[in-house]
Amino acid sequence: MTGAGGPGVVIVGAGLGGLRTAESLRAAGYSGPITVVGDEPHLPYNRPPLSKEALAGGVDVSGLEFRRKASVDDVTWRLGSAAHSADLAARTVTLADGTVLDFDALVVASGIRPRRLPIPGPVQGRHLLRTADDAEAVRTELGPGAHVIIMGAGFIGCETAATARKLGADVTIVALDEQPMVRPLGPELGAAMRRRHEAHGVHFHLGTTIDAFHGASDEGRVQSIALSDGTELPASLVIEAVGSVTNTEWLQGNGLDLSDGLLVDSAMQVATDHAPVVAVGDIARHPNALFDGIPHRIEHWNMPTETGRRAGQTLAALLAGEEPDRGPFTGMPSFWSDQYDHKLQSFGMPGLGNRSVLAEGDYDGPCVVEYHDDSGLVGVVSIDSTPALVPYRKAIMARPVVA
Repeated sequence: MTGAGGPGVVIVGAGLGGLRTAESLRAAGYSGPITVVGDEPHLPYNRPPLSKEALAGGVDVSGLEFRRKASVDDVTWRLGSAAHSADLAARTVTLADGTVLDFDALVVASGIRPRRLPIPGPVQGRHLLRTADDAEAVRTELGPGAHVIIMGAGFIGCETAATARKLGADVTIVALDEQPMVRPLGPELGAAMRRRHEAHGVHFHLGTTIDAFHGASDEGRVQSIALSDGTELPASLVIEAVGSVTNTEWLQGNGLDLSDGLLVDSAMQVATDHAPVVAVGDIARHPNALFDGIPHRIEHWNMPTETGRRAGQTLAALLAGEEPDRGPFTGMPSFWSDQYDHKLQSFGMPGLGNRSVLAEGDYDGPCVVEYHDDSGLVGVVSIDSTPALVPYRKAIMARPVVA
């Protein structure tokens, strides 16, 4: 298949989505050059353990690397310098170090980064938790006696809270949400997970925000936090986990829809009159015909693989002068979360539901919760009941496909 003789494919993003797209390109017959650009100095590695096993036991990036298929042994890895800008008309990407890469086709796999709120006060002791380097920095400060403040009650915040408690730290979660993980789980299951955390000694200040960080000086280290309700709490370590921002700045000026990530069609292709462009993973806002057909960004672990497989097939066809498969995309979103000895597992898109039903068990024990909208079952979540999810997954996969 085509590929020889030109600059080939540039993949911006050296995470799971970029890796899976490269493998899919090769599997679809593309034999030309592939260059993968990454802002970190590491080959693609698994991020979920950063808030769990790696945070508790120490970070070994080589042990977290994804297994790479032999088909991508000839890929060129440009690591340690992020994409700074792109010119789709000229078919170039400029890196932060000034390097300019030409391309025949472009893969946008630049993903997301943690959101950082502009809160006044000292900055030392404030951490994000997205990269292996972030996890290593947090790990050195965790342990018995640490006063850990976690901003945000989503999965990253709650997983980190569980790990910090296991290491003997005092942990408080501060969030505007009414319950932890309320967006994907709903208020009832979120409240049940709050009770599990409280049973392990985690403190919650929900419906509040942090107004300021306090320390010996603005240049010094955080020693306490001031909440919007007037409460002041000690803090030796702050972990900011208040959502994410898509890494789209480098794509500005190309006439793309960047209103929430990067809009693509069912083939993961970006609408542009210039070179072929696809997007994958957390940054791709794509339709899923199993649900409402409205484009969504889905930040679940398996979606970089699902979208990367489709995007690689699309690019291989386009570079061969063929029409790619533009049939419905029906990748099944799924996620899991380990907190203490509890395993949460989900299929579908529970966040689309407008009502939930306790289908099996009890909220405070092993259980299965269904999520429905007007079209029927759109998602399911279990706690400590993973085998029970099989029929629910089949039911979601059997939903009528949206045209």
